[in-house]
Amino acid sequence: MKISAELSAFSDRLGYQFAKPELLLRAVTHSSMVSPHRDDNQRLEFLGDRVLGLVMAEALLLADQSAPEGLLAPRYNALVRREACADVARQIDLGAVLKLGRSEMKSGGRRKEALLADAMEAVIAAVYQDGGFDAARSAVLRLWGKRIDNVAVDARDAKTALQEWAQARGEVPPQYVEVARTGPDHAPVFTIEVRLESGPSEQATAGSKRNAEQAAATALLKKVKS
Repeated sequence: MKISAELSAFSDRLGYQFAKPELLLRAVTHSSMVSPHRDDNQRLEFLGDRVLGLVMAEALLLADQSAPEGLLAPRYNALVRREACADVARQIDLGAVLKLGRSEMKSGGRRKEALLADAMEAVIAAVYQDGGFDAARSAVLRLWGKRIDNVAVDARDAKTALQEWAQARGEVPPQYVEVARTGPDHAPVFTIEVRLESGPSEQATAGSKRNAEQAAATALLKKVKS
């Protein structure tokens, strides 16, 4: 199978050349584009999630051989969660080569975080099936790069840390309220306010509820700890 110019350029950005380019084509094909002659990337996504997880678990164990599971788990979660996968996908402009149906194209599918994250996992699986685990490991470690080295010593997300702070003082868990939503349906922007029972609150705005909640929690943690 001859690879297209755009997929060839993407392979260069990925840093891996496929012996079976049909695997790459399947990895970038969204279910909205499926046909009797073309498979989508959902099965590859399932596999890629597991390959990524194994690579990251191994990398974290090697990076800190004395860390207990209680510290390794949040670091692992920070590296494999949707936001991290989507960020890597943007880094190599994966969205530019996605094969999308008309409706997904119109709704801004190339920029959707969930879609990018899923496709990134599918690409990892395609590398694994094409070149084996060593090739997949090398690709993942190269793409995630300093994210692995710089993952926080305690990578608990801000919402968890804020909840633990509140509970340690006898308060109920923080409350998160959506106070505004703007932008088009395919690219909404959320403003979230987080409130503590004792009174302090903070707001934050982001392109997803999760990110806005995390940003608000981070801001409130800084406020109550200062």
